[in-house]
Amino acid sequence: MFDEVKKKFGFGCMRLPMIEKEVDLAQFKNMVDLFIESGFNYFDTAHGYISGKSEMAIKECLVKRYPRESYLLTNKLSGPFFKSNEEIRPLFEAQLEACGVEYFDFYLMHAQGASSFAHFKKCRAYETALELKSEGKFKHFGISFHDSADVLEQILTEYPQIEAVQLQINYMDMDDSVVQSQKCYDVCLKYGKPVIVMEPVKGGRLVNVPNKALAAFKALGDLSAASYAVRFAADFDNVFMVLSGMSTLKQVEDNVSYMKDFKSLSQEERRAIEVAKEAFREKVLIECTSCRYCVDGCPQSILIPDLFACMNAKSVYEDKNAEFFYVMHTEKGGKASSCIECGACENICPQRLSIRKLLKDVAKAFEKDEK
Repeated sequence: MFDEVKKKFGFGCMRLPMIEKEVDLAQFKNMVDLFIESGFNYFDTAHGYISGKSEMAIKECLVKRYPRESYLLTNKLSGPFFKSNEEIRPLFEAQLEACGVEYFDFYLMHAQGASSFAHFKKCRAYETALELKSEGKFKHFGISFHDSADVLEQILTEYPQIEAVQLQINYMDMDDSVVQSQKCYDVCLKYGKPVIVMEPVKGGRLVNVPNKALAAFKALGDLSAASYAVRFAADFDNVFMVLSGMSTLKQVEDNVSYMKDFKSLSQEERRAIEVAKEAFREKVLIECTSCRYCVDGCPQSILIPDLFACMNAKSVYEDKNAEFFYVMHTEKGGKASSCIECGACENICPQRLSIRKLLKDVAKAFEKDEK
């Protein structure tokens, strides 16, 4: 569909090399050069990345140094930066100026979910973005998404003009009850929407794998643990782009080495990934199977399995996105601290979990800064 995309691997510019609080422009230039010399051309940013410094670094290290037709640039409309429809166009123009370009190749409605979608609808953000597209301000219209599959289906139903969906896909999140990667991917298939993958290494969590997983990967050869995660994400038929947030030249060297001539995973490699998944799951603190029996009987409407999944993500992977998902799920239901300790959940739990105690642990982990 997107013939201008040269290869299936893109440069995510959220985690650029830094010298204290400033982007290391010299190193970033070297990274850009190697990336383009290796045959890749897709760059991804957003207005809020590195407090606006990502866009400016792209202008200095990419835009000023390469012909516009030699690269693709994706930017996003982020909810925190506009409160009304009138603020959207000036924000968009500021993004073009910050990046030093006259148009974007892809423009995404950023971090869509139930609450953010409501804000975007209230401000008629989708309509304004589509007007900008018709004016030639960007070529392709899409969304980046963090929520449940039913919310994604709602958005794709209401806005069939969406051309691509950016999803979090990695080998640990496919069946995760919170992220719902497989279910969201299936919705994209249903609606015929090509997928851009974000977080293929789960924010770096699938780079430093447990010893059991490392041994399984090492037995196959010298490829990095990250290579198996990135190639897993790239191996889906409906995926046309996998993003990696690279912050060192060494990471670029590693990623382009195996994505330059992408090869699908072998059966042996898939078995090694299963070993890695098992190794991570052995570290899970709360052995919830997400049967959801406890949710139906909770008088406080607490989405208990989802909050437990957030706790596991925070504890096992030190996943910063866990905070985001906790907020998302407590907007839909009660907080962990809302528990009145009636015990209805424990009476029905097949795993015999001490849910009341565990919810206190979850509240302590996620609500510690609340008054």
